[in-house]
Parts: sequence; structure tokens; C-alpha cells
Amino acid sequence: MAPKMKKSKKSKKEESMINFVEEEVTGDVDEGDFEEEPEDVVESSDEDEPPKKKKKVIKKEVKQELELTDEKLQELLEKYEASKSAATKTKDDFKHLPKSQRGKALKKALRKDKRARQEERSKIRDELGESAPQKEVPKTIESMREYDATMVDEQDDEVEHDEANDEFAPYFNRETTPKVMITMTPKAKITTFKFCFELQKCIPNSEIFTRKNVLLKTIIEQAKEREFTDLLVVHEDRKKPNGIIFCHLPEGPTAYFKINSLTFTQDLKKFGESTAHFPEVILNNFNTRLGHNIARMLACLFPHDPKFTGRRVVTFHNQRDYIFFRHHRYEFKKEGTKAALLELGPRFTFRLKWLQKGTFDAKWGEFEWVLKRHEMETSRRRFFL
Repeated sequence: MAPKMKKSKKSKKEESMINFVEEEVTGDVDEGDFEEEPEDVVESSDEDEPPKKKKKVIKKEVKQELELTDEKLQELLEKYEASKSAATKTKDDFKHLPKSQRGKALKKALRKDKRARQEERSKIRDELGESAPQKEVPKTIESMREYDATMVDEQDDEVEHDEANDEFAPYFNRETTPKVMITMTPKAKITTFKFCFELQKCIPNSEIFTRKNVLLKTIIEQAKEREFTDLLVVHEDRKKPNGIIFCHLPEGPTAYFKINSLTFTQDLKKFGESTAHFPEVILNNFNTRLGHNIARMLACLFPHDPKFTGRRVVTFHNQRDYIFFRHHRYEFKKEGTKAALLELGPRFTFRLKWLQKGTFDAKWGEFEWVLKRHEMETSRRRFFL
């Protein structure tokens, strides 16, 4: 009985399928029309017309989407600009607090507001994608520096001619080798001697001489007789070094620098020992004619060909007319993929006070440049080096 029941089910299914197919074929189409027209013509006529209508509809939808994206772009750009000039909080918002706490509360609120606006701009930039506006250059004192007519271009024939015929030309033409004399003021104290020994450690071919009560002019003449190319005189005040005189020999010029901060090697958190290898010299951010002269004067203290096996670097970095001196050794790590710096010391900062033509002459010397603070420092965005 079970197989008979299965056969009856199959027969019912077959009959239902046959009826369904007959309804599809014989529903609206006549047999004569179906036999006269070939199948290929019927398929082409039935399939060509509907896609034309669909294409028209798709084009309309794309135009609407483009219009919407343009509107969104304008809205996002307006939001981006509004986030820059959003109203910030003022002191009036913290009148309920005591006066001693208003300043801190205002700073915290401004920082929080600034971070919120930055996050909002970053989100808008992500939404805009490629059409996002370029990021603005951060406004710093260096980037907003006032224009100076003495700024030196990379290709300036006048500057090249002057530098080819100035007092430092023999050094850069390799006609002389640096030989530096280091001395100090009469009756110098221990810290001044210590600083002189630190300079001797940084500058190759340098010698220290105690000055005692000898005049500076006689020291210059003695240095010329012994064929020294440069003279460094360390000044002190209140038992601490506070200035340096650089005198290039035999024809000058002479410059005086004031030391603003000084850290000896032993006072550093981590330091290494320097070697006798000639260091590499880096002179950074000397952009004006005066800055070029000072950079060339500093370069004349060191030999021409550095020994790269020692990996020593001496850096003079100018920032806002303050020259930062650093002495490092670079080390390679992880098979040369990374590099690290080890400070050798000392670390100090100095600033140019005056520049004089020729060798030192306090009475009849001709000054090329003198810093007059109340007359020249009228703006924080004005620099001379």
C-alpha cells in the first residue's frame, strides 16, 4: 500500500505542473500569432523597450544624488569654517568663582573648547574625503617672522662674491687649518676653568692658556705670532661664565656673545665620553647676511674633514636669535634600521651682542652691528640672524 500512495502523489504533482505551464502559454497568446512571428523577433521586441525606460529613470536618480552631494559639501564646508571661528569662553563666564581660580578655570575651558573644535573638524574632514580643504600652516613666531631685506637667497651672486673675498675665505679654500687658543678673564674661578676644559673637549686642535693680568691686545699679538687662527676669551660674572669673545685671526672680525644658560657634562642625566675624532658640524637656520657671517665664524673653529667613524656631531641651532650648542654621538641600533643620540656635553645657549670689524679694539674699533634692545626689539616677530 505504501508504494501505491507514493505513485498517486507523483501523479498529482505532474498534473498540477502541466496545468500551470498550459496556463502560461495559452493565457493571452494565440497559436497563429505565435507560429507566424519567429522567437528571436519576439524576444528582441519585448526586451528592448523596457530597458530604455529604466535608463531614463536611473539618470534622473543620479542627478538627484549629485545635487544632494553638492548641498552636503556646502553644508560641511560651512560647518568646517564655523568650527574655526566658534565663540570661546571669556572671564565673564567664571565670575561665580573666586579671583584666584578664574585664570586656571579659563585656561581649562579654552583647552577643552579647542580640543572639541579640533575633533569636530577632523570628523568633517573624514566625511569630505578628497574634497576636504588643506590643513593650514600653524601660526608660530617663526612662521610669522617679519620680512628682512638682508635675507639671503640660495643663488645670490653678490653674497657669493662677498664670501669669496672675506676674512674667512682662506679657511674655506683650505689654505689654513684651524688652531684655537682658549683663555679667560684675569683671576678666573673654578667654574670658568671648567667651562674652558669643556670647550677644549669639543674643539679639536685647541689649547688653554691662563691669562693672569695680560691685556687682550697683547694676547692677540702673541696668538698671531704662534699662528693661531682663532681666539676664545671666556668672561665671568659672580664666579660663573657669562660671555665669550670670538676673535678670528689675523684680520678679525670679533664678536661678543652672552651666555644665557649653561649645563656641564656631569650635570646631564645621561652622557658619554667624547673621543679625539674630528666632529661633523651642523649650522642651522642662519638666514640673513649677519647670520651667514656668524655661521662662517663658528665653522672656522673646526677642521675641514670630519672623521665619520667617531660619529661625533656638533650642532649650532639658531632659533629667535638664540644659538643653541649641542654635542652628540649618534649610535645605530637594530642592524642600522634605527639611530639614537647620546649627548656628550656641555650644553649651553648664547646670543650675539655685538660684531666688530678687525681684531678686538674697545676704543677705536668699528662696530658692524650692535644689539640695542629698546630700539631694535620693537616686535617679537623681528629677528636678525
